Amino acid sequence: MIVIAIIGILSTLALPSYQDRVIRAQVSEGMALAEFVKQSIAAHYSRNRVMPRDNGTVGLPDGKLIIGNYVSEVNVRDGAIDITFGNRTNKFLAGKMLSLRPAVVPGHPVVPIAWLCGNASAPEKMKVMGQNATNLPPSHLPVDCRS
Repeated sequence: MIVIAIIGILSTLALPSYQDRVIRAQVSEGMALAEFVKQSIAAHYSRNRVMPRDNGTVGLPDGKLIIGNYVSEVNVRDGAIDITFGNRTNKFLAGKMLSLRPAVVPGHPVVPIAWLCGNASAPEKMKVMGQNATNLPPSHLPVDCRS
């Protein structure tokens, strides 16, 4: 009986930690999907010196067509990339968003863009473009996204 009670207590303690790891792995898929979107935004900014308004401005399909196992859409809004989680995702992640926002050195479009994940703040002398729509709890963000 005591062994069963100990196993029950240990599993109760381990489950939330395991669940957070699963969710972070699912969030990573969204980060990977955003890579080709980042390239399109960087090229547009370098050419035009302004951030793209939406997916169409950079020649990307509608956000509802950029999907994955755990991502239901990826949208560009004023340079920021908003990843919405859905499809086969964990129920705690469904409908949540993660924003990747570009930070630039104003007036110098050849300087590489720094991408800010979630609630991260901009490096000194850089200006953040787009709005942060991240509504994921910090425990569900990959380590490099936590501010």
